[in-house]
Amino acid sequence: MDKVIVITGASSGFGLAMAEKFGKAGAKLVLVARNQNKLEDAVQKVKRLGGEAIAIVGDVTKSETFTQIINTAMESYGGIDVLINNAGGGIKVAPIEEMDDSTIQACMDLNLGSVIKACRTIVPQMKKQGGGLIINLTSACAKFAFPEWSVYSAAKMGLSMFSRCLHAELRPFGIGVSVIVPGGSNTGFQQSSGIAAFDWDESKALRPEHIAEAAFGIVNLPDGAVVPEMVVYGMQQEIIPF
Repeated sequence: MDKVIVITGASSGFGLAMAEKFGKAGAKLVLVARNQNKLEDAVQKVKRLGGEAIAIVGDVTKSETFTQIINTAMESYGGIDVLINNAGGGIKVAPIEEMDDSTIQACMDLNLGSVIKACRTIVPQMKKQGGGLIINLTSACAKFAFPEWSVYSAAKMGLSMFSRCLHAELRPFGIGVSVIVPGGSNTGFQQSSGIAAFDWDESKALRPEHIAEAAFGIVNLPDGAVVPEMVVYGMQQEIIPF
């Protein structure tokens, strides 16, 4: 695979699985995460699979992280073909009255603001190249109502509409925007959000490798088409519409 791919949140969960999948296929990867040790481990895993990867330790809520990403990608690989905005998190899942200003802002910054900043920084290079692909990961919370998930859901629903509008804006430049909507998965998300992990049979549940396969399929679609949205739920999760 002769593509340069940026993956945020690449040190664990969905991001790590995507890095391994694309790395094994021969892509040149720019992997981004905050945890330096885990990120370096991810780079080594990609290299052991025969791929090529560069690590960027950075906070995706900060604009300077994306400046570093574009500069590194241009210097090392000469461009960016695919941007996968995977980084995100619940921050805190709780009744609305327990969500203070800093928590609300942190959730919006991580799950929505970071993607806007990423696209703002990287889109100009894709326009110069005459094309590209952006994949944004949202959540089942962008489609269904769950108690105590209101702030996170608002951020992910905002990301969904941002992605739709961005595709309409960038299509004339040959840049596609896709959304992957994952269902629940035990990826470490729960621990960082202060909630319990899903108690189910993992062999029949959504796992990181499923999302990696979904992203791989979207990236490898023949030229001339785009997947606006791909919903991927595990067989263990029952989702009843609100």
